[in-house]
Amino acid sequence: MREPSHQNPVPDLDPDEWQRALDRARVISTRRKGRRRMLLLWFLIGPGILTMLGENDAGSMITYAETGARYGFSLFLILVPITFVMAYVVQEMTVRLGSVSHRGHGELIFSRFGHFWGIFSLADLTLGNLLTLITEFIGIGIGLSYFGVPLWVSVPGAVILNALIATSGRYWTWERVTIGLAGLNLIFIPLALSVHPHWGRVVAAIGHPSIPGGFTAMVFFLIIANIGATVTPWMIFFEQGAVVDKGMVSADIKHGRLDTLIGATMAALAAMGMMLLTATVLFSHHINPQNATFAQALSPYVGHVIAALFAVGLTEAGFVAATTISLSSSWAFTEVLGLPRSLNQSVRQAPIFYLTYFGEVLIAGAVVLIPRAPLTLIALLVQVVNTVLMPPALMFLLLFLNDRALMGANVNTRLQNISVGTIAVLLFLLSAIYGVTLMFPHLI
Repeated sequence: MREPSHQNPVPDLDPDEWQRALDRARVISTRRKGRRRMLLLWFLIGPGILTMLGENDAGSMITYAETGARYGFSLFLILVPITFVMAYVVQEMTVRLGSVSHRGHGELIFSRFGHFWGIFSLADLTLGNLLTLITEFIGIGIGLSYFGVPLWVSVPGAVILNALIATSGRYWTWERVTIGLAGLNLIFIPLALSVHPHWGRVVAAIGHPSIPGGFTAMVFFLIIANIGATVTPWMIFFEQGAVVDKGMVSADIKHGRLDTLIGATMAALAAMGMMLLTATVLFSHHINPQNATFAQALSPYVGHVIAALFAVGLTEAGFVAATTISLSSSWAFTEVLGLPRSLNQSVRQAPIFYLTYFGEVLIAGAVVLIPRAPLTLIALLVQVVNTVLMPPALMFLLLFLNDRALMGANVNTRLQNISVGTIAVLLFLLSAIYGVTLMFPHLI
């Protein structure tokens, strides 16, 4: 099959649709040639890996680091892969929904359930995203502070660089650049191995999880925070929007599942690496850094190079998540308004889409510049809020995936319904119990 020309032969054709048609032509051409599965996978991967590694954002990595420093090899080590299994179950549904419906999550909620529930879900997303974005710039600021870069330089610089990448004018370009940056999240795996964890304790923690000091209010708080570090509403809106913007169809679902599985595996290993690193070094030396200055605390024990790589990884986590989370808001907001909403379009062609993106990033960056803000506490609290906000998002997802008129042959199975329903009930119960403990702290 002849490669399609990259020049739009029909000037009146929407540039977004033209760019998407080019991407589909490459996928179809690769399928017809056969025996090129890796090339086909290369064309189709992206949304799942970016969602999962984006979820290993600065706030999540700070949560994992804080957990390891406080409790070492304990219950939390096995909790990490469990939460990523939960995330995969949810995001696999999102891939199917986007590939079949060809519409974003916000647009579907408005069209199927009306304005009240549409505004409710959008408010849910906006609140969670804005709070999470604050933690991204906290991570960027903390990471670069190790190299002596002040907040008033690192945060505005990150905002500007984020805007430049987002305005490349091509979804494919943005996706490939961001995947390259997201790969740096894996740096926490070799960093963990470099400090030589006590593997006997690691195996014991996985096989027989326990809680040093017993179950306390702080342990419960961190359990919720660790779950909120992995399963969040923005992931549904982002991956569905990315699947639609990429132009994936029903035939691409199996590759979308593999993409999501690869991302979940990579992210789980990186998260466990972070926890192993701080458990091995900081917990064993009884060090709990203030204001998330983990790199500075690690440096005397692991050396400048490893501490510097830690700081780079934390900066990357914040930067990648800042762009993915902002895009989930932009896609959702412009979907419900019926406005242009693609990275294949320029700022002039989709002004509200990019204005939403830039506005949320600017607000979050400005909050981080507030003097003497309790950065670690903010990062942990945001993960807890994400857990509280997740059940409503899961219920909408379940309703869509059980709509045979919408999903056809890709409707949920009974096992999938039980799995996601169990996750939703678990998150609801944890949120309810946490609310009760806030009002009656003497219960724990």
